[in-house]
Amino acid sequence: MEYLILAVVIAVVAVGAIAGLVVSGRRRKQLPPKAEAPVITPPREPGVGEESAVPTPEPVKTVEEVTLPPEVPAAPALDVPEPTAGRLVRLRGRLSRSQNSLGKGLLTLLSRERLDEDTWEEIEEILLTADVGVAPTQELVDNLRTRVKVLGTRTPDQLRSLLHEELVGLIETGADRSLRTAKHEDGRPAVVLVVGVNGVGKTTTSGKLGRVLVADGRKVVLGAADTFRAAAADQLQTWGERVGARTVRGPEGGDPASVAFDAVKEGIAEGADTVLIDTAGRLHTKTGLMDELGKVKRVVEKHGPVDEVLLVLDATTGQNGLVQARVFAEVVDITGIVLTKLDGTAKGGIVIAVQRELGVPVKLIGLGEGADDLAPFEAAAFVDALIGE
Repeated sequence: MEYLILAVVIAVVAVGAIAGLVVSGRRRKQLPPKAEAPVITPPREPGVGEESAVPTPEPVKTVEEVTLPPEVPAAPALDVPEPTAGRLVRLRGRLSRSQNSLGKGLLTLLSRERLDEDTWEEIEEILLTADVGVAPTQELVDNLRTRVKVLGTRTPDQLRSLLHEELVGLIETGADRSLRTAKHEDGRPAVVLVVGVNGVGKTTTSGKLGRVLVADGRKVVLGAADTFRAAAADQLQTWGERVGARTVRGPEGGDPASVAFDAVKEGIAEGADTVLIDTAGRLHTKTGLMDELGKVKRVVEKHGPVDEVLLVLDATTGQNGLVQARVFAEVVDITGIVLTKLDGTAKGGIVIAVQRELGVPVKLIGLGEGADDLAPFEAAAFVDALIGE
């Protein structure tokens, strides 16, 4: 019996062992095969004449080498012109530095203890040298002689006041010095023609005048009717762009009257206050060109009457400027004078002479090369600059 029990136990153990072996074998069959390690083959050294098989890495770009999208340029800022009110007073110092030979010279002579004939002749010479003109000079000297005799003893303040009154009396004719640049009641813009010979700074003056009008609140259209001088239209357009004024121009060598007509037409369409037309510089000896200036005015007047015709004169030309003024006055009706280059000359008396010659007032004077050096003329401030305060 004991042997029988021992045999059964041995049989059960044997069966369990065999079953374990079978299960283990089945599990090994279900496992995936073990991956073999890849064989790494070192790169072969290139032979003679062969290129390397290893790719060359691209260089890293620096910050400076990175191409950035182009920036859109900002619109240029417009200039803001100085207000014209009181501008001559602000520029008075510049004028007085160049006019001392007139005002200071007269005060020095009048301050002499004894005013004999030689002294009065010296006074006349100073006035004539300053281009006051023969008739105005004689009138001023006669008035001074009478008033000095009445005064008797003369203090410096009395002499300055006396000379100031007499000079203002010669300059101030009672004429209207304002510029007619306001829009008409029917909506048509005021039209201003700027005329003058070559070399007086006419186109520059036109550009500065455009700034004066903008500073006074006017909407301005510029007409580049000087089609004969190279780059004149470009020059005027540059002035206009600085203050936001549009420039109407035509082909180089084109018909000036056509450009002037188109400028007024554009001014009407845009609702501008003022159309400012720069005409070609014309020598007064060239009859054909002067006739053409008359044509420009007639063509412009198809839109309506011209409000201002401003004659630009170089103050340094003296009596020659008066000759120019006479000829221009025969072709067009001059309404005002613009005197340029007064800062560089002692010939301030041309203000008196040209007004007497034409019977029209000086409305603007140029006192330098700066953009805002064109000033409305004021007789009292001008005389203050001549003789000092």
